[in-house]
Amino acid sequence: RWIKFEEKVEDGGVRWSAPHVPALPLHSLFQLRTCLQKGTMLLDLDALSFKEIIDKALSEQPEEAELRPELRGRLAALLLCQPRHQTTKSLLRLLAELALSPCQGRHSTQPWLLHPECPAAASLSFQLRNQFKKKVPPEAEAAHIAVGEVEFLEKPFTAFIRLRRGVALGSLAEVSLPSRFLFILLGPRAKVKAYHEVGRAMATLLTDELFQRVARQAEHREDIIAGMEAFLDELTVLPPGKWDPSARIPPPSCLPSSHRRTTTHPSDRQLHGNGDTSAAGDRAGLGHPRSGEELERTGRLFGGLLRDIRRKAPWYGSDFSDALHPQCLSAVLYIYLATVTNAITFGGMLGDATANMQGVLENFLGTAFAGSIFCLFSGQPLTILSSTGPVLVFERLLFSFSQDHSLDYLEFRLWIGLWVAFFGVVLVATEASHLVRYFTRFTEEGFCALISLIFIYDSLKKMRSLADAFPINWQYRLDNVTSYSCTCNLSSPAPAPGRVGEGLGGPQVSGHDPSSPPALSLQHPATLAGLSRTQCLAQGGHLLGTSCQYVPDVTLLSFLLFGVTFLSCTAFKRFRSSRYFPAAVRKLVSDFAIILTILASCAIDATLGLETPKLLVPSELKPTNPARGWIIFPFGANPWWVCLASAVPAILVTILIFMDQQITAVILNRREYKLQKGAGFHLDLLCVSLLMVVTSATGLPWYVSATVISLAHMESLRKESVTSAPGEHPEFLGIREQRLTGLAVFVLMGVSVFMAPVLKHIPMPVLYGVFLHMGVAALNSIQLTDRVRLLLMPAKHQPDLPYLRHVPLRRVHLFTIIQLLCLALLWVIKSTMAAIIFPVMV
Repeated sequence: RWIKFEEKVEDGGVRWSAPHVPALPLHSLFQLRTCLQKGTMLLDLDALSFKEIIDKALSEQPEEAELRPELRGRLAALLLCQPRHQTTKSLLRLLAELALSPCQGRHSTQPWLLHPECPAAASLSFQLRNQFKKKVPPEAEAAHIAVGEVEFLEKPFTAFIRLRRGVALGSLAEVSLPSRFLFILLGPRAKVKAYHEVGRAMATLLTDELFQRVARQAEHREDIIAGMEAFLDELTVLPPGKWDPSARIPPPSCLPSSHRRTTTHPSDRQLHGNGDTSAAGDRAGLGHPRSGEELERTGRLFGGLLRDIRRKAPWYGSDFSDALHPQCLSAVLYIYLATVTNAITFGGMLGDATANMQGVLENFLGTAFAGSIFCLFSGQPLTILSSTGPVLVFERLLFSFSQDHSLDYLEFRLWIGLWVAFFGVVLVATEASHLVRYFTRFTEEGFCALISLIFIYDSLKKMRSLADAFPINWQYRLDNVTSYSCTCNLSSPAPAPGRVGEGLGGPQVSGHDPSSPPALSLQHPATLAGLSRTQCLAQGGHLLGTSCQYVPDVTLLSFLLFGVTFLSCTAFKRFRSSRYFPAAVRKLVSDFAIILTILASCAIDATLGLETPKLLVPSELKPTNPARGWIIFPFGANPWWVCLASAVPAILVTILIFMDQQITAVILNRREYKLQKGAGFHLDLLCVSLLMVVTSATGLPWYVSATVISLAHMESLRKESVTSAPGEHPEFLGIREQRLTGLAVFVLMGVSVFMAPVLKHIPMPVLYGVFLHMGVAALNSIQLTDRVRLLLMPAKHQPDLPYLRHVPLRRVHLFTIIQLLCLALLWVIKSTMAAIIFPVMV
């Protein structure tokens, strides 16, 4: 059987082979052409049954090939015999049959033999139960090839038939489908292999899209022959002795489109040579990845913004209805946990940089508010807003400047935010976003690689800090275990240096219950026994002993959870292309990969019972710094001229916001993602600019598109074809474009303040592992990573990439090295106080 590739019944007749590319003998194609030239050909035949088709095929033979009447009757009776189909059974059914009848023969697998009195009814029932139909594309039709040797024929009988309309021919096909084409080749004995190969050639022709088009439109025999000649023109021959004809060629990962085959002119093929037939198509695929219509200037104020609104308005209703899919639930949970971790990380750093004027709670509320508004009104709702590193550096510099010059930080910041919003509206009015069309792959990949490396570096840095907080006792010796102790000393000014101790909840003196009340019996004039670590420190004491700082196994388990989470996320995501389990199970596991990993890691952590560091979420709705309120007033704390002077730093922030926002938008709207609802560069920038007003007036952090989290959001919403032919990889159909997943993520962010009792059970190493997975996944999605691998790969082992066909390898390496040097320069700038200008450097 064939859909796009060939499958054969293996020896023993109990299973189909793996799909493979059909390899045809060249002689069989020439024989097939002869059969089509000399045999019976009926085009647009009106028939409603297989018997009627056979009768007309036998009665309308050419004169030179006409059969005697008695032979026609025998041939018709032979062709009308009930066909036998190869069944595909589940493993459980095969085991059950094997247990019931170990010596079951091959023919007992045929369904109609179970009901010999009604074979047709049994076959139709088998058609309805056959699970193979799930692999057949919608609106498909069946073609039937009947070949073989017959003892009573003296010369071959050949017929090619095309019905005027598709007709269901009972149990003739393995699955219930309308039939359009039939090919019959029966002849004398001793040529069965030749007949078989001619039938394979005909089946392969009918699975070719271009020949199908010719066969459907043909009006005469010459049209069919011309279609076969065109097929022969594109044929590639493998020489004998260089290739084993019995070897099965596995299906390729992707097939060339029929459009490329029709647009490639024969003279082009001669020009480029036999090995470069796809050169023109490859070069066509190297063009600019974005549509120019979204970035063209209209020449009117707010012209681009109005065009974005007109483009996105018709899709607004479907932006919610398209989210009604289980895949969106997994995306919400995945992105929510990533956003929570990012908010806590940046919120903590903001608190350290601004004396808690902005902290974790402000970051939670700001992310929830800004993200929700952006998802409701933006042009690209798949974007996830978040705090970013350059904004954090600017906040630190601004706070230091305010402290040094006795200025009120939040009021100064309010005026900068208002100026940034004004400049942003001006950029939208003047259609400055059209400059995005000049961003090259060099810029996009440099920016994406930098942000991805920051995610990877920060996750590893956080894990390193856990090792500092819970140090490993490298000096532990089993022979000295009797000398380890820890007591509470009330007179010592500082704790004596000791070894790292046992239990995250506080080392205790051996032999005492830590929950018992303090025991006041004196072992030493300045030492109390029976006090727990918390009770000792509460009374102003110090821990004294060789095991006071010992925390067993926490660091080891944290790194194990970190590594297991990263590897499990990667493995579960790739499980979609695994060979194990049905496709529905593989897809479900892949969609919920992150959630399954987090649940499994939390279960491991809870089972072991060690007090690993957990996710901490604020539980009260009050500013982190009690000295500030929720509304920032623009006048009163600073001199009047500050409102005008704020325009200078606002220019730098505007450049930073514009570059951060638009580069991320460019990456998300690449042509390879197959987005159907269009972009909204001007509308997105307007939303970010107006949100600056609200977040500045309430003292909340500033937000812009987060590249890595947004890319993870896109990847979690990938759509693939449900039905795929055997051997064919699922086709990427695009992204599930909608507003509901992002909106749900940010609503959950706001509710998280009240979910502290649940979230506190998630270990931080698990979330850092998710961070590492996101950074690595984003890094692997760019071409730069592939070109870096080429630097370490000998030429003969390099993959057949399109740009390697047209660009000399040394120039590819030179381009990669320059890009790596620029990336290193950006990293150095990012790590210094000059990080505010790094988007301009990009």
